[in-house]
Amino acid sequence: QVRLVESGGGLVQAGGSLRLSCAASGIIFSINKWGWYRQAPGKQRDLVASITNGDDRPNYADSVNGRVTISKDDETSTVFLQINNLKPEDTAVYYCVARGYSDSGNFASWGQGTQVTVTS
Repeated sequence: QVRLVESGGGLVQAGGSLRLSCAASGIIFSINKWGWYRQAPGKQRDLVASITNGDDRPNYADSVNGRVTISKDDETSTVFLQINNLKPEDTAVYYCVARGYSDSGNFASWGQGTQVTVTS
C-alpha cells in the first residue's frame, strides 16, 4: 500500500510564501503522475498543479499560474509545491495525489491534507 504524507502547511500573511511537501512510502516501482489539489470550506476540491513523468511542462490552474511551482524528487518519491505571493483566497486544505505502479499493482493514492491559512 502506498501512503502519502503532506507537510509544510501553516498560517501565513498575505504576500508570504510556503513550500509544501508530499512524501510517498511503500514498495513503489514508479510514480507516473503527481498532483496537488486544494479544497476550501464549502467548495469542491480543485486541481492546483500536476506534473507527469517524462513531461517537462507542468500543468497549473489559472488561479495560481505564475505564483506556484510544482517539482519532484524521484529518488525520494517526494513532490513539492512552492506557493509565492499568497492570497487569502489560497486558504484551503492542500492534498497531494500520486498515480503509479507498486507491489500491489497500479495505484492512485491521496494524502491526508495540510492546512494553509492566509491572513490579510
